[in-house]
Amino acid sequence: MTPQQFYEALKEFGIELTEEQKWQLHRYFELLVEWNEKMNLTGITEVNEVYLKHFYDSLLAFLMFKDIHKCESLCDVGSGAGFPALPVKIVYPHLKMDLVDSLGKRVNFLNHVIAETKLQNIKAYHSRAEEYADKHRESFDIVTARAVARLNVLSELCVPLVKEGGFFIALKGQTGDEELKESKKALETFGVEIIEVKHIELPEEAGTRTNIYTKKYKKTPNKYPRAYGQIKNKPIK
Repeated sequence: MTPQQFYEALKEFGIELTEEQKWQLHRYFELLVEWNEKMNLTGITEVNEVYLKHFYDSLLAFLMFKDIHKCESLCDVGSGAGFPALPVKIVYPHLKMDLVDSLGKRVNFLNHVIAETKLQNIKAYHSRAEEYADKHRESFDIVTARAVARLNVLSELCVPLVKEGGFFIALKGQTGDEELKESKKALETFGVEIIEVKHIELPEEAGTRTNIYTKKYKKTPNKYPRAYGQIKNKPIK
């Protein structure tokens, strides 16, 4: 997917990027490639692949989310190299964002991209998700994550951060349906209900995605999230 094809694909969802947004995405791509030479951020660095497998893939879940314009804040848990948060921020600049990652080097990269692309109301934080939840509990309209952990583990890290009435959106691959089945008790325990599951075939045979949308209908019990070792060793099933 060339950058031009990417712009055309967004137009199909009613999104026409400004020249500034196009520049921000391209600058992000340049920094990703540059920093990837000194630290492991991604195995995907060819421009057309980045636009398809990182930018477009990150955005699809939100382009298909009709409530995106009603939401004001988003937290991306386990941001890694900035997906999905940074492409979403560039395309939906009204969202105030926190990016959370446990590796300091990645956080430095994210904050450098934010500064270089002149993004506002967004910051990356060096923290484990369960520790970050202590101070930011039920603070966000949307909490999201892409390829961080299996859903029953991921939901315990993410859902405590979601406001009542807010959304937890999990970007998953081919195992999405299987993970959903094993996570029903966990999702119910943490106070969210499934509102939609979207199965998507990326263009150019780039893979299958399962994007899971849930809405929070009650507060998450205060004992969650547990310490990560407990979550990983004894996920709720």
